Amino acid sequence: MKTIDLGPGDPRLLSDLLPVLLELRPHLTEQTFTEVYEEGHPVGLRFSATYDDNGTCVGAAGWRVQVNTSTLRMLFVDDLVTAAAARSTGVGSHLLGHLQDRAKESGCKRFVLDSGTQRTRAHQFYLREKMEIAAFHFQKDVLS
Repeated sequence: MKTIDLGPGDPRLLSDLLPVLLELRPHLTEQTFTEVYEEGHPVGLRFSATYDDNGTCVGAAGWRVQVNTSTLRMLFVDDLVTAAAARSTGVGSHLLGHLQDRAKESGCKRFVLDSGTQRTRAHQFYLREKMEIAAFHFQKDVLS
């Protein structure tokens, strides 16, 4: 198993990573995904893909390094998903390890992610990975 970072314009973003990411973010299309990455990359958005030994993409993560007053420098994970067919095979742990290595390389003090309240299996996984529930995330739509 190996994880690689995919830069803008890499054809594997659409052919490999997006099908896995759609399992978590079904509202995305190729166009919206491309637009999000084009706008997000200059402000730090990155994507990583995990491949199994057969060369199939089985994990996807969207992440960025951020600086703020509450956590100082952190690596924030926007998206983390293992393909349904590859769950419970170590992909998630491998991908988390890759991202934590990126956090260390970037001088981050924290490794942070949000997870929807309905994703209880994901929460169990994060707790097994020795992550803690450190905050509530509140939101409100501003556009109608």
